[in-house]
Amino acid sequence: MTDTPITHAGFAAIIGAPNAGKSTLTNRLVGTKVAIVTHKVQTTRFPVRGVAQVDGTQIVLVDTPGIFAAKRRLDRAMVKAAWSGADDADAIVHLIDASAWVAERENWVDGAQKKSLEDDRRVIEQLKQSGRKALLALNKIDLFPHDQVLPIIAELNETGVYEEVFMISAENGEGVEALEKALAKRMPESPALYPPDQIADLPMRLLAAEVTREKLMLRLHQELPYQLMVETEAWEEKKDGSVRVQQVVVVGRENHKSMVLGKGGAAIKDVGRKAREELSEMLGRKVHLFLFVKVDERWQERRESYQGLGLEFDV
Repeated sequence: MTDTPITHAGFAAIIGAPNAGKSTLTNRLVGTKVAIVTHKVQTTRFPVRGVAQVDGTQIVLVDTPGIFAAKRRLDRAMVKAAWSGADDADAIVHLIDASAWVAERENWVDGAQKKSLEDDRRVIEQLKQSGRKALLALNKIDLFPHDQVLPIIAELNETGVYEEVFMISAENGEGVEALEKALAKRMPESPALYPPDQIADLPMRLLAAEVTREKLMLRLHQELPYQLMVETEAWEEKKDGSVRVQQVVVVGRENHKSMVLGKGGAAIKDVGRKAREELSEMLGRKVHLFLFVKVDERWQERRESYQGLGLEFDV
């Protein structure tokens, strides 16, 4: 952040297929972590607003859930949230995993990449129907020679839905500054929407729950489906400046509970330790984190589950 007065401010939505790198790009633009990042798809469940500043311009970044073929209620709510974030934005970034498109041209595309390509093309069709123009950001270009992406740029430009094209690596920052400057130019004249020292509008209780959910995802890998939820049940400020946080991990099946707990409670202890360390660093004070696990087979069908995530239930 700088002391430069804010004269322009607006919203920029980052949309794309699951696991395209949207959360990584949001965190890179903001300069710190405001969205959880794992290797599993569909990690982001609700739009997370990160706040970036470029000279006198404030960019409020909406990291939307991945856009994919939605069948279940939770999936439909996530996709609705993604498009709502785009509809309300002053600028849209369509983030594409360029490595999947390169793989398709080289005829060695795998199942996950094929699904990513289908999702990308679904987004393109939606952009055509909406009449909105987007900035195209081809991500993960550090994984292959740049000349391999030139035919892909030509192919995507022919769709007519993109204003500009950027080749980036959200992971290492390559090309991200140019994208950020392009977003800044599209922000309308406005005073700051958020205080200059604020990096996100996500409530701390919700961010704390997301940190724990990220650690669960990383620990469990493919053992447990992504349909688990973490709720911060209690947040108690202590006299010594520390904070006591109590969270519950909600899973849909009894056998999932044993996976989360691990042998002798080893898994949940490891998750708790890592989440506590990250929260302590984020808050700059000691955190006492207590985790509990419960089974609720119908949590995805309960309206209150969606209200806590900022998602629409009736989708």
